[in-house]
Amino acid sequence: LMLGLMQARDTILPQVELRSRFRPFIEDELPDLLQGRPGWVAHPGSSAACPVGWNAPCVLALGPEGGFIPFELALMADQGMRAISMGPRILRVEWAVNSLVARFFTE
Repeated sequence: LMLGLMQARDTILPQVELRSRFRPFIEDELPDLLQGRPGWVAHPGSSAACPVGWNAPCVLALGPEGGFIPFELALMADQGMRAISMGPRILRVEWAVNSLVARFFTE
C-alpha cells in the first residue's frame, strides 16, 4: 500500500480489513461498517453497473476471481450490500481492486 501511495503521489492510506471467518464478519461487523454508508459487492454476472466517481465513504467488497458463492451473496444482500458488475470479463483480484477503486474514486 505504501509503495502504491508513493507511486500515485497520494497521502491517504485506505483502510483495509482482513477477516478469516466470513459469516461472523458479515453478521457481526458489517452492519457497523455500513452505518450511513452504501455497500457494494463486485461480482461477475451482476446486472447493475459499477458506480463511477462516487467519491464518498462507502463499503466495497471484492471476492475471489470466480466471485462469491450464492450463500455469501445472500448474506451480504441481507445486510444491504448491492451487487455490481465490473464488466463482462472476470478480472484477477489484483486487477479488480485497482479497477474498482479507480471507478469509484475518479474525480
